[in-house]
Amino acid sequence: MAASPKAGPTVRTHVLVALFGMGSWVAINGLWVELPVMVEDLPEGWNLPAYLSVLVALGNVGPLGVTLCRRWGWGVEGAGERRLIQAVQWLAVAGMALLAPLWARTAPVLGQPHAVAFLALAFVLAVACCTSNLTFLPFLTRLPPACLRTFFLGQGLSTLVPCVLALAQGVGQLECRNLTLPAPDAHRGTPPPGLAFLPTPVPSPPPPSPSLVPIYFQERFSAGTFFWALAGLLVLSAGAFAGLLLLLPPPPPPLEPEGESSPLRDHGGGAAVEVESPPAPFWTSRTTYSLGLLALVNALTNGVLPAIQSYSCLPYGRTTYHLAVVLSNVANTLACFVAMVVLCRAALGLAALALAGMACGTFLMVLAALSPCPPMVGTVAGTALVVTVWVLGLGLLSYVKVAVGSLLHSRGRRGLLWAGVAIQAGSLLGAAVMFPLTSVYQLFHSGQDCVDGCRA
Repeated sequence: MAASPKAGPTVRTHVLVALFGMGSWVAINGLWVELPVMVEDLPEGWNLPAYLSVLVALGNVGPLGVTLCRRWGWGVEGAGERRLIQAVQWLAVAGMALLAPLWARTAPVLGQPHAVAFLALAFVLAVACCTSNLTFLPFLTRLPPACLRTFFLGQGLSTLVPCVLALAQGVGQLECRNLTLPAPDAHRGTPPPGLAFLPTPVPSPPPPSPSLVPIYFQERFSAGTFFWALAGLLVLSAGAFAGLLLLLPPPPPPLEPEGESSPLRDHGGGAAVEVESPPAPFWTSRTTYSLGLLALVNALTNGVLPAIQSYSCLPYGRTTYHLAVVLSNVANTLACFVAMVVLCRAALGLAALALAGMACGTFLMVLAALSPCPPMVGTVAGTALVVTVWVLGLGLLSYVKVAVGSLLHSRGRRGLLWAGVAIQAGSLLGAAVMFPLTSVYQLFHSGQDCVDGCRA
C-alpha cells in the first residue's frame, strides 16, 4: 500500500531509501577495504590497488552508455528506468556472488600469472557502481526531497558497513614483538704458521641486538566469506528498491500534465484549468556553480583523499589508520543526519564549508607527502590530530555534497541526472589525478611495520 501523501515519507520509506543507496557503491568499497587480505595471495601484490583504480576508471563506460541511451531516447524512462536500475543491481549481485569463490583463481597472461578472475569481476562491479550514480539519482525525483538526504546517508553506509565487517574480520592486525637477534659468531684468530703453539685469542662477543618484528594475525574469516556477506547486502539493497516500487502510488492519468513534483504529494484536481507558466531555464549561474561544487567535492572524497589515506595515517600506527577510516565514515553518516535537520542553502555558506573541508584535505596531503616521517609520529597528540582532521574534513565535505544534491533536487529530474554526472565526473577526475602521482611517479612513500626509520 502506498504511503500517505500528506504524511510525507514514513520511517519505512527512509529505511528502504537508505538500503537502496547503500547498494550503490558497497561492492567497490568492499574491495578496497579487503585489499590487505587479497594482496597476500594474488600475484599482483601491492600493485593491486593501482589495477583497481584503473578498473574503476574504466567502469565509466557504464555511465557513458546510459548517457547515450538517454540522448537517443532508447527506453531509459518510466518502466525502462526501473528495469535499468534492477539490471544494475543484479549485475552487482552476480559479480559479487562469482567473486566469492573465484577471487583467488589465477591464469597465465604473457607468461606471467595474473588474478584474471578477480580483475574481470572487479571490472563488472565497477561498471555497476559507476552506472548507479546516473540511474539511482533520477529515480529519487519520484520521492520527496527529504529522501535524497536519506539516499546520501545510505551511500555513506556503503563505506561504513564494509569497514565494520573488515574490523570484525581482523584485517591487518599485527603485533610488534621484541625479538633478540643472536650475536654473530666471534672471530677467532688463527695464529700464523710456526706459531701454532700460541693460544688462539678469543675476543669478547658483542651483546645480542634487540629488534621489533611484526607478527601478523590470521583473519577470523576468509575473503570469500567477506564477499558473500557483501553479496547479501546487495540482495538486501535490491529488495529495498522493490519495496520502494510497492510504496509508490500508481502514475497519474495520461491527461494530467507531467511535472517535477513527487508522486507522493497530493494531486488534488480542481474545476478550474491552470495555465502553466513557461519553465525556468535550467542552465543558470546557480546551477552551474552547484554542479561544479559537487564535482569538486566528489573529486576530493572519492578520488584524492582515499588515495592518500594510508600514507597520512599508517606512519602513526595501524590503530590510527583504522580509527581514521571508521570514524571518518561515521562522520559522513552524521553529516547526512545534520543535513536532514539544518540544510544550508546559501552559496557563500556552502563555499565556506567546502573551503574548510579542502583545508583539512590539504593538511592531510602534506602529511602524506612527508610520509613515512610526518610530524609528531609516535605521540598521542599526533594520532589525535590526524584522526580529528580526517573526521572533520570528510564530515564537512559530506555535508556539502548532501546539501548541494538537495538543492539540485528542486530542479527536478534533469537536476538529479546532472548531479549524477557531476558526481561521476568529479570522482573520475580525482582518481585520474592521483593515479600517476601514487603509482607512476610514486611521490608518496610508506614505512615498514614495526620499523622506526624517523629517528636521527
